[in-house]
Amino acid sequence: MSPIEAEVVSQEKPPHDRAFFGHPLALTNLFGVEMWERFSFYGMQGILLIYLYYSTTDGGLGIERGTAAGIVGAYGGLVYISTILAAWMADRVLGAERTLFYSAFLVMTGHIALAVIPGLTGVGIGLIFIALGAGGVKANATSLVGDLYDEHDVRRDAGFSLFYMGINIGALVGPLITGVVQTSFGFHMGFALAAVGMGLGLIQYTVFRKNLHGVGSRPLDPLSRQLKLYYGGSAAVFVAIVVALAAAGVINAENLSDITVGVATVAAIIYFLVILTSRQVDSVERKRVYAFIPLFIASVVFWSLFQQIFTVITIYGDTRLNRNLFGWQFPVSWVQSIEPVWVIAGAGAFAALWTKLGPRQPSSPMKFAIGTAGMGVAFLAFLLMPPGVNTAPVIGLIIIMGIFAASELMLSPIGLSLATKLAPKAFHTQMVALFFLSVAMGTALSGSLAKFYDEANETPYFLILGLVAIAVGAVLAAATPAIKKLMGGVT
Repeated sequence: MSPIEAEVVSQEKPPHDRAFFGHPLALTNLFGVEMWERFSFYGMQGILLIYLYYSTTDGGLGIERGTAAGIVGAYGGLVYISTILAAWMADRVLGAERTLFYSAFLVMTGHIALAVIPGLTGVGIGLIFIALGAGGVKANATSLVGDLYDEHDVRRDAGFSLFYMGINIGALVGPLITGVVQTSFGFHMGFALAAVGMGLGLIQYTVFRKNLHGVGSRPLDPLSRQLKLYYGGSAAVFVAIVVALAAAGVINAENLSDITVGVATVAAIIYFLVILTSRQVDSVERKRVYAFIPLFIASVVFWSLFQQIFTVITIYGDTRLNRNLFGWQFPVSWVQSIEPVWVIAGAGAFAALWTKLGPRQPSSPMKFAIGTAGMGVAFLAFLLMPPGVNTAPVIGLIIIMGIFAASELMLSPIGLSLATKLAPKAFHTQMVALFFLSVAMGTALSGSLAKFYDEANETPYFLILGLVAIAVGAVLAAATPAIKKLMGGVT
């Protein structure tokens, strides 16, 4: 560790307090800003797909359904790809805390664009701003939560589970409210409500920033002025190339999710190589990064199924689910709020379980294996639903979403925690971004896979994907002892 890094770590070490259910008080602020960001993010995403493929007479844009699902998948993937840029900005330019603040402002601006700018122009501008901002909030809020705990603090996984509860409160309430607003007042009012939610999150975060006690206030490895100019110029060239390819039709709505998968894959390979070959990474840290690779792969598989909540499951809710509720047809977006109910109900129980078990709890690789296989079981459960248009019972989907939630709680908050524990000191925030890059690949894949879904013949779709996920989980479980050795004492 360089003298500069040592000074920053010394100044940013938070008080070892237990004011929030046995956790640092600063966790409440990070909990809150992430909750409001997720309210706006999932509230908007709850109506985004149907906005794209509903006819213009129904207030939508009339895009072909498969293409619309690909756009949603690609957008979701870009959100997580942007965590790399945001993590780099935090580590080398602004520090995690300021990057988080500016990112939240970008999210609000994007929702405003969706609300006030009509047509595909508003979609393009709005989704780009939201993708960049949401990636910044996700990577840096997570990194800051990790900074509240020492590496071996037994409260760490429990703290991330509580933080994850805030995410799911926002994910639950957002689609419920925006769905009602959309059906009553139109899509653009739904997007406006999402902007208001992020605005409330910004106000809350600003008022209580002092509780962080300087955590993440400065970059650990600041750039020189010369390097800032170099990277700024490179970014401008990259943007120009992307714009030119889009103008030439090479990048288009039909292939956007596939391109996103390719970009995320290449970025992941490069990122792993950069970290593994860095002179700032010692031998113990390098082994831990190697241990992260099979977990990364399992995460991609998990998220390629889970993120279909926003693609295939949304279509399923629109075309296959009986949404009649006491004579009232509830909004399609409400389907996306079912899974967060389970997570909110289970997050506290999981946090308490890990705290109670302490060193006797399953290792992180085993939790990953269970979570990945669990998603496969959830997809196989769709095969038990009755066929036909709008015939699938809500109770059946509720049960399946419960399996989704249990699988998510086994993998997602544990993955966030594990990324901070296995991270080399020189790549602290960027390791969190690397985990989110696995989510990017999976999310973009969810859009690409959705193109093959056919509600009239859905058995092969759910059967194949379900069996693949179960197989990946089984292989990871078998490899757990070897992975644990590489983790060098991290559990």
